[in-house]
Amino acid sequence: MNRSAWGGVGFTLPALLWILLFFIGPVLLMVAASLHPLTAAGVPSPQWGLGAYRAFFSQPAYVQALIDSVVTTIVVTVLSTVISYPFAWSIACVVPARWQRLALIMAILPFWTSYVVRSYAWLLAISPVGLVNKALLALHLIHRPLMLAYNPHATELGFVHFFLMLNTLTIYASLKQINPRYELAARDLGASSWRAFFGITLPLSMPGVATGAFLTIVLTIGDYVTPQILGGFRQLLLPQLIMMQIQRQLDLASASAMSLILTAIVALAYLGLQRWLRLSRL
Repeated sequence: MNRSAWGGVGFTLPALLWILLFFIGPVLLMVAASLHPLTAAGVPSPQWGLGAYRAFFSQPAYVQALIDSVVTTIVVTVLSTVISYPFAWSIACVVPARWQRLALIMAILPFWTSYVVRSYAWLLAISPVGLVNKALLALHLIHRPLMLAYNPHATELGFVHFFLMLNTLTIYASLKQINPRYELAARDLGASSWRAFFGITLPLSMPGVATGAFLTIVLTIGDYVTPQILGGFRQLLLPQLIMMQIQRQLDLASASAMSLILTAIVALAYLGLQRWLRLSRL
């Protein structure tokens, strides 16, 4: 190998070691732990087996938690993308250039506070004794507090509020990379503003949409804090079950199996979005 090749290896070696130590290594440990299910005595079995996976899919409550996690992720991804796209487009295409930086700062203000603090802030707003119920009662619009918190919709609300800003940033970055002359050329050729948008701007901004959607999927499906604070225990999601397996039962095999199932879903989502982007470019 020549000197340039060795130089390339030297530059990539720290990143490879980082991935091996903090990604591939923990995944392999989870795979090994999931293949040693607990025995009747409550200790890991010395033999290899798929008992943890069979136990997961044989429990209707566990399967329902997986389904609820996937459904919540889909709802949050769709809502945050649909809401954030007009917001990002207005900043990129409507707000004057000298004010766009200020608009972006205002958009990312929620990131300046702790994730846990934001969840508790929503809880204070929508709880039975929160500000929303107090205002509705004071206006005599309701006679008893509404159960706005401790349900799946409260979890989705907290997620959408957080990922709305994240999707706005990724879509905005994609929109700013589009040459404005493309749309002007379409308008000169007789296309309406709507046709120019759906034929040029929207397809060219799909990489930003896909990036934001994938980040939303990854962070939503594996999140524990927001469902625990806003959702309560009426509808447990899979990350909550994973923590229960670790904290209450010390069942590392089941927790590892559930975590690997979530990892497989994220991998499938990545492959699906990658294929969709490849087909959209044809």
